[in-house]
Amino acid sequence: MAECNHDCEHCAENCELRIQKLETNPLNKIKHVIGVISGKGGVGKSFVTSLIASELNKKGYKVGILDGDITGPSIPKAFNVHGQLEGDGHSLIFPFITKSNIKMVSSNLLLSNETDPIIWRGTLISSLLSQFYVDVLWGELDYLLIDMPPGTGDVTLTAFQSIPLDGIVVVTTPQDLVSLIVKKAINMAKMMNINILGVVENMSYVECPNCNERINIFGSSNINEVAKEENVKLLAQLPLVGENARSVDNGSVEDITIKEIDPVIDEIINALGE
Repeated sequence: MAECNHDCEHCAENCELRIQKLETNPLNKIKHVIGVISGKGGVGKSFVTSLIASELNKKGYKVGILDGDITGPSIPKAFNVHGQLEGDGHSLIFPFITKSNIKMVSSNLLLSNETDPIIWRGTLISSLLSQFYVDVLWGELDYLLIDMPPGTGDVTLTAFQSIPLDGIVVVTTPQDLVSLIVKKAINMAKMMNINILGVVENMSYVECPNCNERINIFGSSNINEVAKEENVKLLAQLPLVGENARSVDNGSVEDITIKEIDPVIDEIINALGE
């Protein structure tokens, strides 16, 4: 299929360059699809994805996570999910179910050894992302979260063009370099007419355990200015908490409670509906 190089949103329905959105298999009923993206790696995008999924699940919504970071998957470890995906022997793939009933698929769950690398070219990686959306037996979901790979490469482009995203959440950290790069992700979404729900700044500060003073270990944040400049909402600034990192390493991300994530959940529900 040819690459689209113009405004698909307003081109004719019979335009040869218009890329059709994928349809998931008829056994699935997915109400809303949300992408979680970042301009670069190491900002805690998968952590934020896990938090959003867990909090939506705690509110009684049916939630799934599609780990779209094909070559650097971390979602299964955060939820202590191990093993290999199975299917019906034909075309459907069965997702894993976490202890709190969140459905999940990941490339790491295709490997016989979790530490084996996936050394694929971009076309194969993008194809697997599409297959995870189309061929997984998600069933009924209120929200499907897609944990995107960092950057603005093939997989993100595939998701933006082919998967019917209802919106994205952009994750960043309080460093000037990251802020510069996150603008690229925001502008990519704008260019492709993707709804930006807002920005989450992770590792925004550390709270002193003795005096509760906020310590900006990465320096003063300029995320408010970036959000205003790009005309997007700043949804949350999440603290850096050592115990949370240990919980992720131990596979108990579902047990974490961070009140600062609440505005993100409220925005998702209010903007997209239940």
